[in-house]
Amino acid sequence: MNFEIFREKLNKNGIELTDEQISQFQSYLLLLKDEAEKVNLTAIKDEAGIIEKHFFDSLLLAKSLPLNNQILLDLGSGAGFPGIPLKIAFPSLKVTLLEPTVKKARFLAQVINQLKLREIVVIAERAETFANREREQYDIVVARAVSQLNILLELALPLVHLDGFFIAYKGAKAGEEIQDSQNALRILGGQIHEIVLEKLPTESDRRAILIIKKTTSTPVEYPRQYGTIKKRPL
Repeated sequence: MNFEIFREKLNKNGIELTDEQISQFQSYLLLLKDEAEKVNLTAIKDEAGIIEKHFFDSLLLAKSLPLNNQILLDLGSGAGFPGIPLKIAFPSLKVTLLEPTVKKARFLAQVINQLKLREIVVIAERAETFANREREQYDIVVARAVSQLNILLELALPLVHLDGFFIAYKGAKAGEEIQDSQNALRILGGQIHEIVLEKLPTESDRRAILIIKKTTSTPVEYPRQYGTIKKRPL
C-alpha cells in the first residue's frame, strides 16, 4: 500500500485526510524507518507494510466509533499505534500515550514534536501505577497487540469512566480471548458492546476490534501489580 491508496481506502471508510495530514503520516513513516532498529519499534520495516499494517489498521476503529473531542488513552503505545494515527486523522482528540519503556517514550515525544501535534502527551509509566492516579478519567482507552484480553481488561477498565469504552485490537483468536475474559468483564465492570470484524486490503488475516463498554465502576482493588495480573488473571 502506498499513500495514494491509503488515502483512497480511508475515503471509502469515511475518513478524509488533508494534504497536511498525509504529510504528517509521511514524516511519521520516515521517523519509524530511521529509529526502528535503534529502539526496536516494529518488526515491519517496509514502507507498504507500515502504511497498511500500522497506519491503516490503526484507523479501522473509526468505522465503528465516532471520534470527535474525546479524551483518549493509548495503553502500551509502543511505536505509537494506534494513538498517533488516530490523533493525526482526528486532531480534536485529546490523546495520552502511555508507554513504560523510556526509549520508546522518547521516540513518541520526538514524533509529537516533529509532526507539531497538539493536545497529545507521552507518559513513561506502568499502567497499573498510572491507573491508581488517573482512575476513570478517559472516554476511550485503546490497546493494540499488547497482551491477552483478560490481562488488558484489568489494566484498561479502571482508567475508563462510566459509559466510556475500552477498545482492544485483536486477531484471529479474539473469540477465544473473549471466552477466557468473562470473569474479568464481570468483576471489572465491562460489557462487550460490539465486535467488529475487518480485513486489511492485501492481508488474509482477519482483524477483530473489540468495543467494550464500561457499565459499572471497577472495584478499587484493581488493577493489581502486573506480576500478579499475569500470574493470576481474573
